[in-house]
Amino acid sequence: MAATHILTRDEAQRRAELLHVESYTVELDLTGHEQGDTFGSRTAVKFSCTEPGAETFIEIAAERIEDAYLNGEPVDLTAFDPKAGLKITGLAAENELVVNAVCAYSTDGQGLHRMVDPVDKETYLYSQFEVADAQRVYACFDQPDLKAAFTFQVRTPKHWTVISNMPAESETVVDEVGLKVTLFEQSVRMSPYITAICAGPYYGVHEEHDGIGLGLYCRQSMKDYLDPEGVFEVTRQGFDHFHEHFGVRYPLPKYDQVFAPEYNFGAMENFGCITIAEASFLFRSQVTDFELEQRANVILHEMAHMWFGDLVTMRWWDDLWLNESFAEWASHWANVEATRFDGAWTTFLSARKNWGYGADQQPTTHPVYTAAGDTEEIQANFDGITYSKGASILKQLVAYVGIDPFLAGLRSYFQKHQFSNAVFQDLLGELEAASGKPLKDFADTWLRTAGVSTLRPDVAVDAAGNYTSVTVLQEVPAEHPTHRTHRIAIGLYDLEGGALVRRDRIEVDVTGEATEIAALAGVKQPDLLLLNDDDLTYAKLRLDERSLATAVEHTSALEDSLARALIWAAAWDMLRDAELSATQFVALGTKSLTTETDINIVTVAQRQVAGALAYADPAHRAALRESWAQAAKAAMEAAAPGSDPQRSWAKAYASASRSEADLARIAGWLEDREVPEGLAVDADLRWALLTGLAGNGAVPEDAIDAELDRDSTADGQRLAIIARAVVPDAEAKQRAWERITDPNSENWVRRSSMLGFAPLDQADLVRPYLRPYLEAVPELWEKLGAQQAVEFSKLAFPSNLIEAATLEALDAWLAEDRPAPVKRGVAEGRADVARALKGRELDKSA
Repeated sequence: MAATHILTRDEAQRRAELLHVESYTVELDLTGHEQGDTFGSRTAVKFSCTEPGAETFIEIAAERIEDAYLNGEPVDLTAFDPKAGLKITGLAAENELVVNAVCAYSTDGQGLHRMVDPVDKETYLYSQFEVADAQRVYACFDQPDLKAAFTFQVRTPKHWTVISNMPAESETVVDEVGLKVTLFEQSVRMSPYITAICAGPYYGVHEEHDGIGLGLYCRQSMKDYLDPEGVFEVTRQGFDHFHEHFGVRYPLPKYDQVFAPEYNFGAMENFGCITIAEASFLFRSQVTDFELEQRANVILHEMAHMWFGDLVTMRWWDDLWLNESFAEWASHWANVEATRFDGAWTTFLSARKNWGYGADQQPTTHPVYTAAGDTEEIQANFDGITYSKGASILKQLVAYVGIDPFLAGLRSYFQKHQFSNAVFQDLLGELEAASGKPLKDFADTWLRTAGVSTLRPDVAVDAAGNYTSVTVLQEVPAEHPTHRTHRIAIGLYDLEGGALVRRDRIEVDVTGEATEIAALAGVKQPDLLLLNDDDLTYAKLRLDERSLATAVEHTSALEDSLARALIWAAAWDMLRDAELSATQFVALGTKSLTTETDINIVTVAQRQVAGALAYADPAHRAALRESWAQAAKAAMEAAAPGSDPQRSWAKAYASASRSEADLARIAGWLEDREVPEGLAVDADLRWALLTGLAGNGAVPEDAIDAELDRDSTADGQRLAIIARAVVPDAEAKQRAWERITDPNSENWVRRSSMLGFAPLDQADLVRPYLRPYLEAVPELWEKLGAQQAVEFSKLAFPSNLIEAATLEALDAWLAEDRPAPVKRGVAEGRADVARALKGRELDKSA
């Protein structure tokens, strides 16, 4: 497949000064999908030039260009290189460029991805163009600030459905040759990276809401799982909410959502043609409210992008956060205000904000606003800082200026910049005008600096049990020594009849290194002192000794789920900073989590307890895991049949089990023996159970073959690859490694193999692959697309090699001269290993 041009900021700025793009007409011939790996692409682009006689280039990552004409004259193709783009010279004031090319289908999830459904052997295509992969399908000036109107015409087999940004204007069927030509209406002005084409025999469901045509699509073999009412309900609620508050209506006549197979991301905000990861959000088995809330959040996130990113688009990738942080904030806000998922801010703290805290403590942390020198550099910044930290800061900003002035500023911003591009200063100016408050210092402090503060209570208590002093210490990392102003609430909680009841709540501003809380002098010490109660600021939290002891025993006794989530977030961070032992963290899980009622907290914290075993002293890790397995089993057995807790705890029990008796019981569930009443051992749960058994050597590898015969679907194939990778056998590891490092592996094959490659207890099997991994990182960075290379460096990292020798090998590799993006995943993995080693030392001494 042809390489793409890596566009620099300087190139983009020069081209934006030179050109104004009017329109694209793109014709794609997808009828040869079964005969070869390429398709025909014809682009006609009309644009004006401010400097007639100048030269520029257009991106087209084609296998070959058949011919190209600028204003009727042939373009010289002799020096064409996809990495450099197609050079065009002698521009007129008004220009039309026509490029006829042959482009390649992809199997890496970028460009025009092609998959064949193993069930019915039908072919499905979908596009994924962010950051700069539209050029893999048609010739374009592939940068966000060169918007244009697009008209797509697509030739396909006649039984296919084609979905694009706009409705189809006409469909012409030619029965004699079994093909169809679909012509789409011309679009509003948009950036190339949010254009879209999905094609194949997709199954579709349609309805209308508030004058907008709603479409929902999936593969034919998945139509029984589509759940149109569940998806449409959130879609309707989202449109009503955003229309009420954003002041500008969604500008397109239709809004389609396509469940895309073998997808790399959660979803993508293509204008009017959203693509959503089928494997993550098209549920073919029973799911809990956690998964349903996550799906609702994704639906609302992409819908918010119709305004943040599509209607008004960042000028350059420096302002990626303007897209992602705002959509992240808006989706949770809408979930709370407009859907039944009114606890979404608790889930945001548990599942998303912790992602931001983790990323912000890596050696590769960066400000929310980050300068991006080129399109390759920005690939690694689709991270917890850009999404979750940015959304956390926006949540603080809303609290600071007030929701009504904030929305007034947004409405003005949308109205002034619709169908064009903007920078952060444009938005900041509207928010300042609407709120009457200066915001530059806030923005500089929170958005242009990296790192996260730690807020720690320093308390002194007299003999009568009253505070003599309470001081909030603000600790900042030496590498990013910014002391910020934090508006926080402090909650005082007492144990009363088995419940933790908030006695008092005060709000204070924490500034500098230490802030004394005079209002608490002389106050009776509570059982739990909770800094940042109600989660008002973005900061790591610490608990004093008394509060920590209370939390381990009684977190689930707190009435407010947000307070419980705050304690879990604090405990997780204390574990990662070697201030709380793995033994204590697992005890928090066995004592408090098993009686937790919020399924979102339960789901996230179960994963954290399992992850805490990496921080445990290996000498007693098995005992800790066994205590966790038995607590999970007891919670499963105590849960109501068929309930969310039962299913969630059944998965946790199966994952943690190591004893012969427990593994035999779980194996029995696969054969319908002794299944807990109400537990649905459906396709996805069967694979989860089988994968756990395979990873413990409790079933032969041919059991995976048998299960795949039972579930010979695309999902079955994906889950079978994970199960094969966890098999504790040297030959199985070698086969998995070959799939991982083969540059021709399909994206889902590589990802699934990486997900199963390095279980915690298989260090001896993985140790031989540390050196091959380090050798493969720069090699695959050259051979794969940037997105796949980033994913490899992170997911293939041998995370279970928590050893001093690992750090030595990583340090030597990192000391070599390599580009920062290539080093990033390795540097982050190295930091995680170092944290786990410190945690093990603490757990050993504890």
